[in-house]
Amino acid sequence: MSSNLISIAANGVSAAEAGLNITAQNIDNAGTTGYVRRSVQQIELTAPSVSDAPNVVSVSGVMVTGVTRNTQNYLSNQVNVSAANAARANGLVTNLTNVESAVENSSVYASIGTFTASLQTLASNPTSTSQRQTVLADAQNMAQSFNLASTTLASAQQTMQSDATNSVSQINQLATNLAQVNQQISANANPATTGATLLDQRDALLSQLSSLTDATTTYNTNGTATLTLGGTTGQTLVSGGTANTLSMTTATNGTISFSLAGGTITPGGGAIAADQQGLASAATSATSLDTVANSIVSAVNTAQSSGTDLTGATGSAIFSGSGAAGISVSMTSASGIATAKAGAAANSTDISNLTAMQTALTTANPAGQTNTLIFNLSSSVQNATTAQTALTAIAAQAKTTADTNSGVDLNTEAANLLQYQQAFQASSKVIQTAETIFTQLLSIN
Repeated sequence: MSSNLISIAANGVSAAEAGLNITAQNIDNAGTTGYVRRSVQQIELTAPSVSDAPNVVSVSGVMVTGVTRNTQNYLSNQVNVSAANAARANGLVTNLTNVESAVENSSVYASIGTFTASLQTLASNPTSTSQRQTVLADAQNMAQSFNLASTTLASAQQTMQSDATNSVSQINQLATNLAQVNQQISANANPATTGATLLDQRDALLSQLSSLTDATTTYNTNGTATLTLGGTTGQTLVSGGTANTLSMTTATNGTISFSLAGGTITPGGGAIAADQQGLASAATSATSLDTVANSIVSAVNTAQSSGTDLTGATGSAIFSGSGAAGISVSMTSASGIATAKAGAAANSTDISNLTAMQTALTTANPAGQTNTLIFNLSSSVQNATTAQTALTAIAAQAKTTADTNSGVDLNTEAANLLQYQQAFQASSKVIQTAETIFTQLLSIN
């Protein structure tokens, strides 16, 4: 009997000691990012009796079978998915704001209004040298506004492209790291004691990836993680110890696309999704600006070629180049503005051709097109900001829920510490008692 007592108590001491060690580890790592609270997993030791009553179960105490992480995979998935959505929303607000600022702060809309207003003023005195010079100066300012918008927009595009390139590099590095951790998990000879640390490393990598892209995670029975990008039917990024390489291609209009394992993917979350969507908006805005600039060049230069300037010569082009980046004023003398109809004499006060130019501009409606562009960009920023607020709140709630489940609560650990201390002391006392009984039995004559 005493030997059984000693065996049972010894097992109890070992279990209590393991519990104390894990509790101390939890307390020490209460503030460690990515650390998941751990618990000792133990089972009751039983064995069939070898006595005359073979159906009787012999109780042998307790045995520690390993260490478990207090987390649930579906909660981890919710955290990562919501984090990817929030990261995309945050990045998209920044990117769209930069695109909007590039267009709006260049004063394209205002400069178009100023130019058309100066043409209207010239109509009241078409031979005025000073007013003609004002028209030419306003044309120059308008062209420079388009140039500035194009340059600023291109700068915003370059920033997004650079950010996307860096994100792709980080994704590939994290994927490689995850594949290595998968290999360690698969080859781990003692998962009961070291498995929790490897799983923490796995989850930390998944968390870092969630800020860069949305990945569908499958947790395998051996603890490894399989990742796919582009939804559940997308392409595999990591499987076991193998990591595929994510690639990015930049089109001539500045937009980007991604490919993985021979297939094209469209990320729905993370920083690369924000950059892809931001660059699409920038490309659309650049095309719109080019269209507006070209409509002005076409309307004004066509009208010029149909009229007579102040010297009695056929009007020459005021603008040269094309697109927002290329538009410029090529006319050097204000007398070249063709306000009169074709064949009119020098210094004519006729404004029929100027009226035709104004009508052509009204039809092209560059101010209206620019206003629509700015309005659409502003609406996009507003919608993205609204989504950002909602998705950030969802991500915060998901993390709070996961932390409540897997985080370290010092009050709970203090209670566990006391419980394991008492269990350790009780088991030690049982050993002492068993030794006393055994000694007394041996002393009987």
